[in-house]
Amino acid sequence: MQAARRIWAEPRAPHAPARVWRDWALLVLVVAGAVTEGVLRADVPWRPVAIVLTIGLAPALLWRRTHPLAVSAVVFGTVTVVDLASMVGGTPESVGLGAMVYVLVIIYALYRWGAGREVVLGSAVAAVAFGVGTLRDYTNLGEAVFGFVVVAFAAALGSTVRAVRTSRLRALDEVRLREREQLARELHDTVAHHVSAMVVRAQAGRVVAATRPEAAAEALAVIEAEGARTLAEMRTMVGALRGTEAAELAPTRGIADIEPLARSLGGDPPVRVVLTGALDDVGPAVGAAVFRIVQESLTNALRHARHATRIDVRVVGDDRQVRFTVTDDGDPAASRVPGFGVVGMTERAALLGGTVSIGPGPDRGWVVDGMLPLRRVRASA
Repeated sequence: MQAARRIWAEPRAPHAPARVWRDWALLVLVVAGAVTEGVLRADVPWRPVAIVLTIGLAPALLWRRTHPLAVSAVVFGTVTVVDLASMVGGTPESVGLGAMVYVLVIIYALYRWGAGREVVLGSAVAAVAFGVGTLRDYTNLGEAVFGFVVVAFAAALGSTVRAVRTSRLRALDEVRLREREQLARELHDTVAHHVSAMVVRAQAGRVVAATRPEAAAEALAVIEAEGARTLAEMRTMVGALRGTEAAELAPTRGIADIEPLARSLGGDPPVRVVLTGALDDVGPAVGAAVFRIVQESLTNALRHARHATRIDVRVVGDDRQVRFTVTDDGDPAASRVPGFGVVGMTERAALLGGTVSIGPGPDRGWVVDGMLPLRRVRASA
């Protein structure tokens, strides 16, 4: 009973496309096939009805993903009514054309995209249509079993594709969650650093306030700047998810740690690092993000860049943003499939208002090119 309730309450599969060019191509193919078969095939019972039935129901294919239950009810309900009418009318076989095989696509879409209750109700309607059709054209058990297997295969294929895709989406969500959790912990360290600096400045200001008012004013200015910076850092936490309350208070890595990271990789292939521009005043959150993305990029390059002779890392900063590029000259990268690490890099950049593009280079190798703005970590209060 509990399993049945879970099936009934299963939501629709997400991101169902409304209509794509393949749907129109399928519709044109079905209509052309129905017209051709209806004109050339000699043994078609109720020929006008069969042609109208096949062509008239074909446009339902355009809504099979977004309205799987309604499409199934209309198509299989109509087929059932026509079959029953043909039985009453005494026709020798079912009214329909071979082009009606597109109903298997509707079965697939029902199991691929439908909610649990839609799958149950749609399957019931399809089962009635299948049962009436089997009774209508029954010749032997073998053909009946074969027909059932064909329909069941379409349903099983839709369920399998749905399960694989759902598993993939859940894995991506876990990667995003881990990345946000790690970013939140790093931001925790950054905010703690700023608050500590503010406390030290405030204590110093109190000591000298009586004898050196100007020093106290300077301390207040520093506290104001640190407070604004801290507020800006905390704004980046919005959207960062944490799995636990405990934070890892390890030192935050930054852009300055990229060169030691490159040296620690062993030099095969050699990693050349170029750091230029205004990088000294980059905020800890942005610096940590650049380091993590470069670290993941180097890991991917060492793992996948076959026959690479070098890996180049370039980080350039100015008063608005930090740009970073990681390239290698490995074998042509057509065979590389982006994994969950790529999801983590893009998620980290997006949380800080930046972008990352990842893909094959123009000639060889792989290119990771990204940008993180400094404005979000330098915003004033």
